[in-house]
Amino acid sequence: MGSVLTAALALAALPGLAGSRAPSVVEPVPAVAFQSLSIPAPETSSALSIAGLDDGYLSAGFVHEHAPFIEPGAAPEAGPTQRAVVQQSDPGSGSSRKPPKYTLRGEATFYDNGTTAMRLPRGTIVIICGGGGCIERVVNDYGPQMSSRIVDLDRADFFAICGCPSWSGVFDVTVHVY
Repeated sequence: MGSVLTAALALAALPGLAGSRAPSVVEPVPAVAFQSLSIPAPETSSALSIAGLDDGYLSAGFVHEHAPFIEPGAAPEAGPTQRAVVQQSDPGSGSSRKPPKYTLRGEATFYDNGTTAMRLPRGTIVIICGGGGCIERVVNDYGPQMSSRIVDLDRADFFAICGCPSWSGVFDVTVHVY
C-alpha cells in the first residue's frame, strides 16, 4: 500500500518523468486543406416539391375545420342552492403553549448584549416575566457572573418587563424554561 502511494505521488509531482508533456500550441488548419465543391441544382422544381403530412404525422388532438367543440347532451341536474353551514365550537380562552420544563426565580439586570443566563445553554427558549409583563427570548450567551442574578437582558427588554423607573438596575423575575 505504501509503495503504491509513493508511486502515485511521484507521478503527480514529476509529470515529465512519467511520460507526460507540456500542452502543444494550437495551430490553425491551413487553407489549402479545403477544396471547393460545387453541387449542380436540378433542372426541374417538381423534384423538390413536398407533399402535405400524411395521417401518420397528425397528432391525436388535431381538429378538423368542421369538428364540434361541444358535444350535445342533457342539462346538469340542479346543484346546491346555498353554502353548507359548519357547526363549530367557540374558541376558548387560554394558552396553547406547552408547560415549561422548569421555572427559575431570581434577579435580572440589563447587559446590552442580548439575553444571557448562566444556568442555561445557548439556544434555550425562555419566557421572562416581571412586574410590567412577559417576553419570549432565546438565550444567546453565558452570563451573568453574579450568583444572585439568573438572567441579563437587553436594555429595551429590561425596561419593558420590569415596570420600574429608568434608573433601576435590578428587579425580580420569573424565568420559564422551554
